[in-house]
Parts: sequence; structure tokens; C-alpha cells
Amino acid sequence: MHSIRFQFIAFITALLLVLLLLLNTYPLISSRDAIFEEKRSSMTASASTLASSLSGLEPLDGDSIAEALRYLDLGGYSRVLVTDRAGERLYDSAAGAEESKAQEDLETCLTGKTVFRSAFSNGAFVSSIAIPLSTQGELNGALYLTEHDEERGEIILSFQNRIRMASLAIGILALLLALLFAFLLLQRIRALVRSMRVVAEGDYSYRHVNRGQDEITELGEEFNQLTERLQTTEEQRRRFVSDASHELKTPLASIRLLADSIVENENVDAATMREFVTDIGNEAKRLQRTTDKLLTLSRLDDGSLGPTERVDLKQVVEGTLTPLRPLAREKQVTLETELKEGCVVLATEDDLFHIVFNLVENAVKYNVPGGSVRIALDGDDRQVTLTVSDTGIGIPEADRENIFSRFYRVDKARSREAGGSGLGLSIVHDAVCAHGGSIAVGQNTPQGSVFTVTFPRPTLEEET
Repeated sequence: MHSIRFQFIAFITALLLVLLLLLNTYPLISSRDAIFEEKRSSMTASASTLASSLSGLEPLDGDSIAEALRYLDLGGYSRVLVTDRAGERLYDSAAGAEESKAQEDLETCLTGKTVFRSAFSNGAFVSSIAIPLSTQGELNGALYLTEHDEERGEIILSFQNRIRMASLAIGILALLLALLFAFLLLQRIRALVRSMRVVAEGDYSYRHVNRGQDEITELGEEFNQLTERLQTTEEQRRRFVSDASHELKTPLASIRLLADSIVENENVDAATMREFVTDIGNEAKRLQRTTDKLLTLSRLDDGSLGPTERVDLKQVVEGTLTPLRPLAREKQVTLETELKEGCVVLATEDDLFHIVFNLVENAVKYNVPGGSVRIALDGDDRQVTLTVSDTGIGIPEADRENIFSRFYRVDKARSREAGGSGLGLSIVHDAVCAHGGSIAVGQNTPQGSVFTVTFPRPTLEEET
């Protein structure tokens, strides 16, 4: 497996090679093409001038052609070749030179076409042109010119060498900068990896030190936020385990104490035995309630809500109040309802039952003799609102933001006397949020608390 440094350097090297290749080819090709076009233009003009002069010669022979060439001064061309219409050579200033291309071009020229060639070879531009000779529109021969330009060739070679040296310097400098950048980049990545390893070993209080304003800094900030959430979750988990152990330990200790009392006392009468067994049953029920609530919270944490359906909240409220009326009579608390028809929400009936049951049960347990609990249900086109208000002891404002935390109790002594575990409101909060709702707590007038639960109305797509 290749390291990031190797991959980065390989990528930069490949990119540099491509860029340097383009730098060493495109300008040279463009320069050569420009010279080729300039050669075509200048040689075509010179050949046309010479062809016009030769076309007027009578007769067209070697002496007359030599005289015309002396007059026109075409010393820049390495070869001047003139033929008649049959291809017979009348004049050749460089007899014995390469014949294959010249012969081919002359044959084409004698058909009435102009032929131009130019190439960069051995440090020089070698160009040739073949142009027809005609008099009054009648073809009577061909003119062939050759030029060997070493001066332009030296310019191109010098330009090519300078580009190569510049390319070499640019390549070395770019590679050095790439190595430096890769080193600095990898140092920051390694520092982030070291931070991850520290957190992975369990030190959730560790925070990565970020520098700069780039994507790695953003990644480090996200890592710190994740570590902070992990630290919070770990603290909550430890507190939850501690509180849960304490809650389970208390009834278990009571059951064990009562069982030991029965075993150690051989002459226990029937009434005392019945009392002990009743207490054991009550502690077992308390233990069962706590276990059930813990399982409910675990299910909500896992998102295991089960299939949701359209549920009439009024029917759920009415069904929930039935098992709570005996408790209300025992506590001398009056239950009042104001339930609007057609308050339908998309949820599971069991979760709605837990929400209503816990809110109303708490309102009854922490009320005063002769007090009341009012359950109101209202709704509009957008949402459904459930309100549970009581005239009980109320919740201090400083404790309201914590009452939905697990195992949190405002009055621990009174909560234990009432059989509370500190989990009911946590279940309510998590169940409401799991179904897209919200819950708020406030002060009732003149005393007591009021809980307001809001659910969104099902849309047409959800209803179908």
C-alpha cells in the first residue's frame, strides 16, 4: 500500500511532466509553423517574380535563364532549376543534388499545380517550391527553387535549449516545493491521527489543536466536536449506569433483607409473614417498573419505534385515565378533561400511552390533597397539542431544564416515597421527539406545573 506522500509526489511529478512536455513542444511547434508559413509566403513571391521574368524569355534556354538570374540576384537560394514543358532541364544551379523529391515536385508542377515543401532537419529549415511557367495561359515549363536556412534553424535550436533549461529549473523548483508542501501537509495529518489515537484509547477530554483555515482545520474542528459529544455521552453513560445500579440495588436490597428476616425467624406468625411477603411483592413490582422503563428507554435510543399508524389521541387519553382514576381517588385529586375530536397523530399507540400515563401519573402523585389535574387536547390543520396541568407542588425554575434527564429528581426524598424512579419524564421526552413532536414545561397558575406536548398533523402522503 502506497503512502499519501508517495501518491501526492507521484501525482505532482506526472502533472509536471505533462506540463513540461507541453512547454517543450507547443511553443516550438508554433514557432516552426510560423516560419513554415513565412517561408511559403516569401518563396511563393520570389518564385512568382522569377516565373514572370522567365516566361517572357524567347527563346527559353540555359543562357537566357542564367542572364535573367544574374539580373534578379537570387543568391539566397541554394538551387534554381528550370525545365521546359517536357521536363527537360534547361538550367540547374546545383546539378547532382537530391533528385527524388525535386523530380516528384516537378512532375506535379508540370500538371499546372504549385508544390511547396518545408521541413526542419539537422538544425536548418530546408524549403522548396515548384511553380509552373506559362506564357499567355499556356504551360511551357517549370521553376524549382530550394532554400537551406541555417540561421533560422540556429534561432529555433537556441530557443529550444533555453526552454529546456527553464523547464529543468521549473521542474526542480516545483518538486522541492511539492516535497515541502507534502511534508507540512502530512505533519498536520499525522497530528490529527495522533489525536484520534489518544481519543481511541479512552481520553475523551483530549482536544486537537487546530491551525490554519483550510479543510484539515475544518476536519480537526469536526473531530473536536465529535470528541466532545463522545465525552458527554460517556459521562451520561457512566451516570446512567451508576443511577440505574442504585435504583435496582435499592429494591433488591429490600427484598433480600425481608427474605433474610423470614429465614432467620422460625416463629414468624402468619400476619407478619403476609406483611413481609406483601413488602417483597411491592419491591418486586418496583423493580419490574424500573426494568420496564429502562427497556423502554433502550428501545427509544435504538430507534425501534415499530410501525406507526394514525392514532386518535382522544381515545388514547380516555383509555389511559381509566387505570389512573383509582390513584387519583387515593390521592384525593380530581381529574378534569377537555378533549377535542379529530386529534389524529402518526405514532404508535404504546408510545402515546406511555406519554399520557407518565405525565398524568406524575401530576397526580406530586399534587396536594383536594388538588386537580386538567388534561386538554386541541388541534388545528398543522398540529395537535396535549396539555397536562396540575395544582401540585410545582417545579422550581432552576430544575426545569434538567427534569427530562434520566434519573433526575427535583425532590429525591419525596420521589422515592411516591415510588418514582426518575425515568418517566425521560421516556416522555424521548418518545415525543421520536415521533417528531416537542415538549415544554411551565408554571401553572396559581401553583403547579403545566406540560405542553405538540405533535405535527399527518400529511396527506403519510395518511395514505
